Amino acid sequence: MYRRWIEAALLAGLALATAGTLAAQQRQPFPAGQPSIMNDEEDTAPPPPKPARTSGQKQTPAFEHDPDLEASDQFAPSQVDQTMPGAVSMPSRGSQTRARAAARGSDAAIEPGTPARLSRQAKRHVIACSGVFGRDSSHAKLAMAFQSRNVTFTQVDAIGGKAMASVLYAKDRKQRLEVWWSKPANRTDTHLIVINGQSDWIAPGELHLGLTLAELEKLNGKPFKLSGFDKDYVAVLTDWNGGQLDALAGGCKIGINLRPDPKTPSASLSDLSADHAFTSSDAALRAVNPTISEILIAY
Repeated sequence: MYRRWIEAALLAGLALATAGTLAAQQRQPFPAGQPSIMNDEEDTAPPPPKPARTSGQKQTPAFEHDPDLEASDQFAPSQVDQTMPGAVSMPSRGSQTRARAAARGSDAAIEPGTPARLSRQAKRHVIACSGVFGRDSSHAKLAMAFQSRNVTFTQVDAIGGKAMASVLYAKDRKQRLEVWWSKPANRTDTHLIVINGQSDWIAPGELHLGLTLAELEKLNGKPFKLSGFDKDYVAVLTDWNGGQLDALAGGCKIGINLRPDPKTPSASLSDLSADHAFTSSDAALRAVNPTISEILIAY
């Protein structure tokens, strides 16, 4: 099965000073009559006489540099351009949250670290299979793009146990994102990107949590194939069936997991078991109204 194959590949792959820049001091012009400490030999000549003050005129104070500004405030973080990897169904399936479709917003990439005062729609993050989410990315690149305080290397849930991954905005359920590495010891080479829980990240092809089968078919341009529901009530994409989501720029592939409407009676799922294959247009499958609960982007 497509999902099991990805899971096996992932678990196999996972087995595997601060240099501060001293700002050059700029030599500031000194007011008349004040000796310079930059070169004592040049200050032997007597100072010129002070000009007579003109009545009614006030001397304009010199501009003062703000010593409290940090280096990080001198520039804006690079803009995110991300692409999603292939179908992978190996991360945590433990979350029982059934995310609902978030309001559809602009699919333009946004700058990491956008001020919190912006609206949720304006803050939504879009992933592409390139840039900081490209195949050759790393934990260090994520930290540079999103600020190190927003990126944590920690344990995340995986099928059969735990795995180490870089987590963006770990304490923000709306912005949380997992990035798994092919070389976890070095935290390099993107292997998997996971959108789950209540995260509002948008994957390539405008995929996000909460999409229905009908909405997925529209984005794919045609029906696709998936399994029935397993013991955890998760259905898994098995084939995009040559649709628009089957091949994405950047070499990544997208996998999805779906859950039925929480109000669906268990009896309605008895004929939709995981050992049967279905198409997204199947009437019985549509009747339980499954929506995306997890998106997996793999390289």
